[in-house]
Amino acid sequence: MTQSDETQHTQSPKADGDIKVTLRGPAELADALPYLMGFHPTESVVMVALHGERGRFGGRLRLGLPQDPEEWPEVAGQLADALVRNSTRRGARPDAIVLFLCQDPRAGERPSAVMDRLRPLAQCLRVACGELDVPVVEALCVSAGRWWSYCRPEAATGPLEGEELPPPGSTAMAATAAYVGLPPPGSQRDLEVRLKPAERHRGHELALDIASAELVPLMLGDDPGGDQEEQLRKRTLSLARAALERFRAAPPMSDPECGDRRDDRLLGDDEAATIILGLQDREARDRAAEWMEPAQADAALRLWRALARRCAGPYGDHAAAPLALAGWVAWSSGDDAEARVALAMALDREPHYTFARLLHHSVNEGLDPELLRRCLRQERRKRVVAATTARRGPAGRAGRGPGRRSPGDRRVRTRR
Repeated sequence: MTQSDETQHTQSPKADGDIKVTLRGPAELADALPYLMGFHPTESVVMVALHGERGRFGGRLRLGLPQDPEEWPEVAGQLADALVRNSTRRGARPDAIVLFLCQDPRAGERPSAVMDRLRPLAQCLRVACGELDVPVVEALCVSAGRWWSYCRPEAATGPLEGEELPPPGSTAMAATAAYVGLPPPGSQRDLEVRLKPAERHRGHELALDIASAELVPLMLGDDPGGDQEEQLRKRTLSLARAALERFRAAPPMSDPECGDRRDDRLLGDDEAATIILGLQDREARDRAAEWMEPAQADAALRLWRALARRCAGPYGDHAAAPLALAGWVAWSSGDDAEARVALAMALDREPHYTFARLLHHSVNEGLDPELLRRCLRQERRKRVVAATTARRGPAGRAGRGPGRRSPGDRRVRTRR
């Protein structure tokens, strides 16, 4: 008997009190996957850590399916190491792992062929986890509403065409989610479509070409960290803040597609291009990340989505910054599902983007975003104090008496 045949418990992340769900067998595990992630994963490898004798769910990790089979052994080792290492860092090394491979059939392909095609990847992942002394107790393929287990003994293999997933809303996981007020999991594709360009737009690309010709030489100038860079940051944030206020004045719409089209019209091409280029600067991006308070969060999320949708063609990699900001605001607002999708898309475009990597790790590990919110608030206070000190002079108003300023103060005020 595998561990997935026994009872497994997980506490609902949104519930008050000690509400638990008991899952019995691979069918209920497959059904629980969208609730664990907040969306129905597609084209994905998902690994979930288990802790204790009863298999309490811990950290989870999702990666887009690697397309080249020759890369599977290396990717498997990296994923296994990341999940075990990150769980251990949080103080609890996993006792076991559950693995999911999710992919819809290609044109003309039977779902069972998906299972057969991904079997070597499942084996690579099982071997990689075993080498770290953390067994994979269940490995499931989920495709076209059906599931297969790679861990079943040969004598107990299921139907060739797999087992059907339980009907929506009919399981203990669905009932508990409804009880604690969690919305039904959406589609990963529905979340992605709001964060990427529908098609290439010549006007958007032309505006980015012009902004690049103007701004990139200044960003790569001979005075790093000087007044010129600071002026660029101020210009970026001033434009972004003005756009944010327009988004706040336009209330969200119930139809996501109509709302996104309306939001796209709120941004001018030149304005959007300048903001996108400016957000490539780390400090400008970090200051924009401060717009996560409840009064700003919805408008900020819509703004970052709209900017990410402008990044097509040769500017696709520029979407990493607005995607990471969208992921941050979504996570800060309690929407872990969109946060995971946005941050994964940011890393697809820029795998070594530290800001997105740290956020992605934090979301998957279930950390509290309030820790980062406090840091951002503290940085904002420091900046305000520094700006106030610069206007008043080092001695402050009390050092010279009210209304008295030195010539140096006048120069600072003029320059700023």
